[in-house]
Amino acid sequence: MQGELLREGQSRSPEERLRPERLRTDCPVLLSERLVLRAPHEEDIDALAHLANNANVATMVSRMPHPYTTADAADFVRRTKLGEIGKCVYAITKADNGAFLGCCGVEPTGDPNTVEIGYWLGEPHWNQGYTTEAAHALIDMVFRTRENVAQIDARCRVTNVASRRVVQKCGFQFQGSGLAASLALGSTVPVEWYRLDRKTWISLRSWGGMR
Repeated sequence: MQGELLREGQSRSPEERLRPERLRTDCPVLLSERLVLRAPHEEDIDALAHLANNANVATMVSRMPHPYTTADAADFVRRTKLGEIGKCVYAITKADNGAFLGCCGVEPTGDPNTVEIGYWLGEPHWNQGYTTEAAHALIDMVFRTRENVAQIDARCRVTNVASRRVVQKCGFQFQGSGLAASLALGSTVPVEWYRLDRKTWISLRSWGGMR
């Protein structure tokens, strides 16, 4: 399920959190036509807190609390620096002015040949193609830099029509349905599971016309 991995890993010891393999050494800055995807930093905290403190966002991702405070945003930035949240977590920003739009990232799964991507965008920036553009950049990075990855998974709430449209535009195929926890709602919600394999990605590498 698309999500911001906000509160996991807090029980790890400092030694575990600082293991070299958990750091961002293989998460390059990503550029697209209109966007720059880069590591979140302190200057993002206010914009992050403002955009994430929205029930329309929080209830569509799995691990975002609601309300979402400045302290939550600061803790999120701190833990991304320690490599505690997923494998690569990116701030989605506009290339022309650096404005913070949302976040996306790559999570490991129990299968070393499979990773999962997640994303969210602040509501003022919806319906402008930014999420699909960011997802394209993230998918390209995974398949080009991780030779062991054979497939990428993505999940979305069954009620999240916009997210379903994004994964379908990126070539993901429906795999099944299930339940996932929602931190904001304090319950489980129905979700759909999609998968994109490397062979399909190769056939779609020219993303033109898919936005």
